[in-house]
Amino acid sequence: MKTLYTILLFFVSITINAQKVTNFRLPNSQNKNTTYLELKGEKLTVIDFWATWCKPCIKAIPELNKVYEKFKDQGVSFISINCDGPRSIAKAVPMSNSLKIAFPLLLDINSEVKNQLNLAAFPSLVIVNAAGKIVFIHEGFADGYEEEISQALEKQLKEI
Repeated sequence: MKTLYTILLFFVSITINAQKVTNFRLPNSQNKNTTYLELKGEKLTVIDFWATWCKPCIKAIPELNKVYEKFKDQGVSFISINCDGPRSIAKAVPMSNSLKIAFPLLLDINSEVKNQLNLAAFPSLVIVNAAGKIVFIHEGFADGYEEEISQALEKQLKEI
């Protein structure tokens, strides 16, 4: 069983290590098309995928705002991507405003970017290095979220 677990971890790490974020274009909260390259960080980029109907997402966003405040001056950019569908997308900007999301909001109505990255859950968060390689993925929300994301960012910044 231990060998099977080790093999599984190896393949998961290969998948994460091989996965890259390519430039994408999505409308922002003012309906202006914005690209990933315009928003990416000098050292790292944190991309948070969420939806208005997702209760764990709503709990995670205030925690992520705290992480943003801690790392925003260290070459780390944050991007919020809402993945509400056509019926509920109108709620995204007002909810973003009420949650006081402190970083750019993009709207991915068909979850195209989320699906390209093979993310299955909400919320999903990825940390991308300057070369576009995904170096960390976190799906879901639990107590300690802020700590876990902060530790992942600190680890990646030390490796740069």
